[in-house]
Amino acid sequence: MPKMKTKSAVKKRFKLTATGKLKCAQAGKRHMMRRRTNKQIRNLRGTTVMRDCDSRNIIKYYLPYGS
Repeated sequence: MPKMKTKSAVKKRFKLTATGKLKCAQAGKRHMMRRRTNKQIRNLRGTTVMRDCDSRNIIKYYLPYGS
């Protein structure tokens, strides 16, 4: 049986932590920043850990060797 392929888009957007959680960029910082307060913009910097219910599906279907 051949190896399963990892989705290229997922490779670029997510990283696995050492404990197996999924790290991703904060959402909501692409456009319409005028409406957001400076505090909101500040809090959207950097990365965050995804919720377990969402990350489970991504790891299962798109990162076959990520677990």
